[in-house]
Amino acid sequence: MQARFKYISKHQSCILFLLKIIYLSVLMPLSITAIAQSRSADSTKNKTPAIQAVQKNTNLEIYGFILTDVIYDFKQMDPKWYDVPRPTKLPAYKNQFGPDGQLYFSMRQTRFGLKSYVPTPLGPLSTLFEFDLFGSGVDAGQTTFHLRHAYGELGKVGVGQTWSPFVDTDVFPNDLELWGPNGMAVIRSLQVRYMPIQGDTKLTIALEKPGGTADEGVYADMVELKNVKPVFRLPDLTAEYRYGRPWGYVELAGILKLLQWKDLDTSGIDYSGKRTGWGLNLSSKIKLFKQDAIHLQLLYGKGIESYVRDAPSDVGVKKEGNNPIEGVALPVTGFVGFYDHYWNKKLSSTIGYSSVKIDNSNGQLPSAFKKGEYAITDLIYSPIKDVFLEIELQYLKRKNYGDGWTTTDPRIQFSFKFNFSQKFYYETNTAP
Repeated sequence: MQARFKYISKHQSCILFLLKIIYLSVLMPLSITAIAQSRSADSTKNKTPAIQAVQKNTNLEIYGFILTDVIYDFKQMDPKWYDVPRPTKLPAYKNQFGPDGQLYFSMRQTRFGLKSYVPTPLGPLSTLFEFDLFGSGVDAGQTTFHLRHAYGELGKVGVGQTWSPFVDTDVFPNDLELWGPNGMAVIRSLQVRYMPIQGDTKLTIALEKPGGTADEGVYADMVELKNVKPVFRLPDLTAEYRYGRPWGYVELAGILKLLQWKDLDTSGIDYSGKRTGWGLNLSSKIKLFKQDAIHLQLLYGKGIESYVRDAPSDVGVKKEGNNPIEGVALPVTGFVGFYDHYWNKKLSSTIGYSSVKIDNSNGQLPSAFKKGEYAITDLIYSPIKDVFLEIELQYLKRKNYGDGWTTTDPRIQFSFKFNFSQKFYYETNTAP
């Protein structure tokens, strides 16, 4: 009945092309006459939009950071995801991943990027190319190339892979942990976007590459389902509107998508079907005192788990009476609430909680994921510019759908981060 939808985020064929854009649009036409250093605009968690064209002169920026984590896990986690706190990757039954208590070292979060900016008669031309070493998909658990952004903007139009408009990256709290809170909208997708309003108040509309995942649950071994294949005929439609003020902002984002599958075996029951996925994401950042901030988000939708951090499948299986099984878009609810406090110029802390909850279908396994909770508090010390040391306490909780299983996982993480950034400018003022 259900096919396993796959969302594929590897677009390696774009890499060489985008590198050529960066170099041809910036370095080839120009001779660089000045070099200046600046701190990367890509903050700890990419809290700002991928590209903010505020410069006046043509420039190219090379930026990134070296980040190493040392983690002690008091219980156990899926070894493919040892260095990120994901409630979905906690054991679904006793000792699924071996004995409790493991020490991990990781540097997969290390990041490298290039940004360019060129004024043109059609508006600013900005490009972004960025990758880290955090393997996912078939490379989960490996230290390997992982494309994050491959994106360009010309004026009010943007094309490429970057944060979806459904995502509000300013909800990320001030910490060095790579994965971030579960339950928040987080996805970098291939898209074509239009931005009629830009700035602190903004409006963005995008068509994105479709995709999703399915959980066939107790029916996964049905022979009849082997010929059921996913169909992606329409792009996902996403939009965001942010109302910005001196005290912060309020943002509402939405998504509409088509989940469809086709049964190629016409000899028996036709398990073809389709469902509409949709969701709303209300978020805000409220500024307090000089630097403190409150990050809030409430998200709800159906069939949009692929857009939500650490949520499982978009589609589940449902069975009612003597009727054939059918696919349903699974409802998902996400909540995020964090508070950042800056003790002084060198010392800061974050504390907060997030969760994601799935309304499971009756065709899913009793051990299927139902609810995950995530809580952290940290202390970050910056002895000099671009150097950060962090100690963070993490607490995770997983609850299964139907077998009564609940497990928790306290973790402690030490992080060491070293930023680097170099800007190359082309000065247009040549007067003596």
